[in-house]
Amino acid sequence: MSSVFSTYVQLGFHHIFDFQAYDHMLFLLALSAIYTLSDWKKVIALVTSFTIGHSITLALAVFEVIRFDTALIEFLIPVTIFLTCVTNFFKLKGAAAKQPTILSLHNLMAIFFGLVHGMGFSNFLRAMLGRSGEIWEQLLAFNIGIELGQLLIVSILLIIGFLVLNLFHAKKRDWIMVLSSAAAGISLILMMETSIF
Repeated sequence: MSSVFSTYVQLGFHHIFDFQAYDHMLFLLALSAIYTLSDWKKVIALVTSFTIGHSITLALAVFEVIRFDTALIEFLIPVTIFLTCVTNFFKLKGAAAKQPTILSLHNLMAIFFGLVHGMGFSNFLRAMLGRSGEIWEQLLAFNIGIELGQLLIVSILLIIGFLVLNLFHAKKRDWIMVLSSAAAGISLILMMETSIF
């Protein structure tokens, strides 16, 4: 592994853990809130779907194929968090995550919302990229770093959920409500702070 590649893997990994840009962590919390540790394969599939989405727009933005209003993207990111929480509330009423069609829809939603988040990542990455022909390598490494960081975050969340549900005997419905309500509330505050209206 080249030093450039490993550097950008680390940049991606640390960027997802940037507490000044905690909106991405908040989205992962909302995305994985309805799952337990036994659903880890589904969670990995969702996180990878999200990565596919943000990798597409990240590449398009870095190579200036697409241009966008930064203020609009900063507003849309908390919107994606809020909408994810809303779908969690519907699932509490019996829209079982076990159904393949629901799962597929959830994955498609993760990809679509990933497209939005990718444009948010691009502002950071454009400032860091070199001018050499290694841009593709840097872009790939950055995405790998983000994916590794995301997988670590959801792993921590699933383990915490396992402990809460099994050691403290909390009800799964209550746990989902707490996580989703907290994420929805914070996303509403972020939406007001970044409002474009």
